[in-house]
Amino acid sequence: MTMEASPYRFLARPTALSRGSVTLDVTAALRQAIVTLALAPGQSIDKTAICEQLGVSRFPVSEALARLQAEGLVDIAPQRGSTVSLVRIADVREYMLIRKGIESEALRVLIGKHDAEVIEALHANMAAQREAASRDDAEAFHQIDLEFHDIIFRSMKFTKIKNIIDSARANLDRARRLIITPRRLALTIAEHQAIFDGILAQDQAQATRAIRAHIDAVMVELFAFARDDPSVFADGATLGSDSDSFPFG
Repeated sequence: MTMEASPYRFLARPTALSRGSVTLDVTAALRQAIVTLALAPGQSIDKTAICEQLGVSRFPVSEALARLQAEGLVDIAPQRGSTVSLVRIADVREYMLIRKGIESEALRVLIGKHDAEVIEALHANMAAQREAASRDDAEAFHQIDLEFHDIIFRSMKFTKIKNIIDSARANLDRARRLIITPRRLALTIAEHQAIFDGILAQDQAQATRAIRAHIDAVMVELFAFARDDPSVFADGATLGSDSDSFPFG
């Protein structure tokens, strides 16, 4: 008799033994699955199957889902169970607008210092982006893309700002993964290079224009995707024109 494969076989069993640690591990595993779209927006969540796959009781799974609900990644409805929350374009739009302002300021700080260590890190990151794109490795590219922006953020040395960015990143990461294509990888590399060129030239205006254009371009593609496939978005059907949806420029 052949055993039916678990629908959650992509989830790795936690190795910790204490109850608190197990809850943290289960939360991290489910969050990663949601952010990487292994658990798709709108998908029902089977607690029993997750417990079986992870080899844990219902308590840490229930606790993990409650924590992910607080992060906006899971919807829990009484009598109807849990589902992966749909992506909210409105949340992504606000987050990206915040990023436009913060990253523009971070570039001003970075270019004022022209830190050699940061420049070296950005050189290495650009090379890693091109290497990942050449292999069409979207997941590796996504992580390297995040690091590119983190290198710029770190120039500010403001931990509270980084915490704000990190706390809102999960839903943005889901949205960005939806539009990762070979074309978007190539465009992102070109947009990042334009930002880096401004940094190397110590030209604040050039670098700021480039980073704002980069964020605008990503949002244009995301709005277009949401209008074409609104089913994975909580508010995709409500989008107007590009000019109505995001403060470009």
